[in-house]
Amino acid sequence: MDKIPLTRAGYTALNEELKHLKSTERPAIIRAIAEAREHGDLSENAEYHSAREKQSFIEGRIKELEAIVSLADVIDPASLSGTIKFGATIKIVDEDTDEEKIYQIVGEPEADIENGKLNMKSPLARALIGKDEGDSIEVRTPGGERAYEILSITYV
Repeated sequence: MDKIPLTRAGYTALNEELKHLKSTERPAIIRAIAEAREHGDLSENAEYHSAREKQSFIEGRIKELEAIVSLADVIDPASLSGTIKFGATIKIVDEDTDEEKIYQIVGEPEADIENGKLNMKSPLARALIGKDEGDSIEVRTPGGERAYEILSITYV
């Protein structure tokens, strides 16, 4: 299978979530299921069914995180420089609205657009990769064509 590129911070966050699920959430849901079983008839026990559903979600997330962590290729952006590539923090300005935004290009599992973490497979990230400060790019978005100018590139 292919390696999954992650920043050091992203890898640490996913590893912490995995540890939390295994050490806190999993034992708590096992206790909740045992407690719900003590209430009698399981066929009409909403607490039991809810706890089993939550257990299924937790176990699924644990398997997903274990797979990601085992395939992780941790890349330290601080060791990089030059044109835009994975790990770069980019300041761009929308050429139509003059709105400035700052994004870091990260791996898919750690992407969070609300916090400026841009999935490297997104249309904007793909348009940015390989470009340099001062370059202009055009990106086709669901809202139409957008034009951006790259103001700065940093690797932190």
